[in-house]
Amino acid sequence: MSTTPPKRLQNVYVVAERPAELHAFYESALGLQLKFRDQERWFQYGVGNTSVALACREEAAPAKSGLVMVFEVEDFAAAQERIAGAGGEVLGIRDMGAHGAVLSLRDPEGNVVQLFKRAATPAP
Repeated sequence: MSTTPPKRLQNVYVVAERPAELHAFYESALGLQLKFRDQERWFQYGVGNTSVALACREEAAPAKSGLVMVFEVEDFAAAQERIAGAGGEVLGIRDMGAHGAVLSLRDPEGNVVQLFKRAATPAP
């Protein structure tokens, strides 16, 4: 079976107990420039060709702690079969409307990884 690798590392985020406090730290200590903010739930910064973010536990679910890698992909169709076949576990898909969708999975060591698919662009 042919597999299509991810297009790019879309972002990496830290699961945070107090994202607003961490935002103050990363902004002042590292000089990260805020790119997007969703209230006190999500703080995203542009770093090079990718994004780094801070996420509250509710926004990060099913991850509870640590770092989560998010890879951008074209579609989820074959990914679920490949994940299970390689010893991983598909945890579910979250539709984020106009932002796209995220497929969450757990690798064989229990780490949460996500695949991000952009929403279809409406025809003009």
